[in-house]
Amino acid sequence: MGGCVSTSSSTCSSRSNEEKVSHECLGISMFGRKRTRRTFSDHAIALQHLSSIPNRIFANGKSRTSCIFTQQGRKGINQDVMIVWEDFMAEDVTFCGVFDGHGPHGHLVARRVRDALPLKLLSFLMSFDSKGDGSAADCYNGNPQLEIVDPDKDQVVADKVDTQWKEAFLQSYKAMDKELRSQPNLDCFCSGSTAVTLVKQGSDLFMGYIGDSRAILASKDDNNSMVAVQLTVDLKPDLPKEAERIKQCKGRVFALQDEPEVQRVWLPFDNAPGLAMARAFGDFCVKEYGVISVPEFSHRVLTERDKFIVLASDGVWDVLNNDEVVDIVSSAPTRSSSARIVVDSAAREWKIKYPTSKMDDCAVVCLFLDGKMDVESDNEEDQCFSSAALQSNATESDDGHHSEPSLQRNTTVRSAEENNVYTRVIAEAEAEADQETTVTEDQKWSGLEGVTRVNSLVQLPRFSDERPRT
Repeated sequence: MGGCVSTSSSTCSSRSNEEKVSHECLGISMFGRKRTRRTFSDHAIALQHLSSIPNRIFANGKSRTSCIFTQQGRKGINQDVMIVWEDFMAEDVTFCGVFDGHGPHGHLVARRVRDALPLKLLSFLMSFDSKGDGSAADCYNGNPQLEIVDPDKDQVVADKVDTQWKEAFLQSYKAMDKELRSQPNLDCFCSGSTAVTLVKQGSDLFMGYIGDSRAILASKDDNNSMVAVQLTVDLKPDLPKEAERIKQCKGRVFALQDEPEVQRVWLPFDNAPGLAMARAFGDFCVKEYGVISVPEFSHRVLTERDKFIVLASDGVWDVLNNDEVVDIVSSAPTRSSSARIVVDSAAREWKIKYPTSKMDDCAVVCLFLDGKMDVESDNEEDQCFSSAALQSNATESDDGHHSEPSLQRNTTVRSAEENNVYTRVIAEAEAEADQETTVTEDQKWSGLEGVTRVNSLVQLPRFSDERPRT
């Protein structure tokens, strides 16, 4: 990737000489509590298929605290995917993500990132534990007022924890992009994906993101009115900092005459690929020219005023603003329907605002911070079994569509054989995630047909020995 990526990474120099803190500090044995049951890390090691892990949903549906929904646009294969993973590292930890693919194989890139990135994040958190001193005395327990003896020392410990989370996001994103580059059966040369990911650990919210997918927070103000707080920044080439980095790396940034509002990234020697984002996984044709996969990181402490979080792809944000999305979710008849209603609203706005364009794919995750969903009748629960169980067993086909979910087995109850393999290393789970569907040569991609607003304009062949003109 050359010096461009390393230059960008220098903004995160806090990685270098920080003292490693224990795994408990990072939340994997949160707050010094004993775990009453095995959670994400155990399942990731034990189960052979990610789709059978309990409390992990990736198809339209709901969980204990969230609902998710995606809808294919009119560009071809749905390239948007999402995930909610409850009990991610402990019982009160949730991982959420939305990934928007682009390019000929963007749907496969997005799916690979959705499946592998959470495992990589956990792997790096656990590696910090193995390098640390294991002392629980230095842990930031998420509720400082209970045990503060020295406020200054407590702040130092909190800063260490924050640094470790930042490092984990940076390293996992870096490893994810490296894995995509080395995949023999997945061509990411001019295909890629955005990512907006968060981990909610109690009242702490840790976020990492690249590209133009967005996360917002709905919170009550002093007048008890619901307001929208944008948690992420759309990392597009129109941001001065992003454009400057790209230009320093010899990439070009400009908009086409027929869409002057959309700045795009172009190669120095060709009017391609016209990428509408400054950071992404994949897209290796422009990785040496300023497009990077280094995430922005942020940490926020939630309060009682904070009610829910919405993550969505740009298919939603292109036609709905933050306040509109908060209003839609707040006024939804049921919480479990809120993600679908946001997508339905976006679809209507596409027809009104861009009648000559083809609607973009949309993906939405709504995470409710009080940990509650709708109360359903026993009959509804009997008929639907568990939405989380059904959706976690849904499968995907190569054309980007979900097949019908099936309740294959009760994944909450493990067999003795499964318990025996809990000692396997995390690498085994990651290796399983690598077994993604290969790309077939006859696969058709119509994502650029008749569209006035797309993320990547040109599918590039692999370059020969051509060099930029000086």
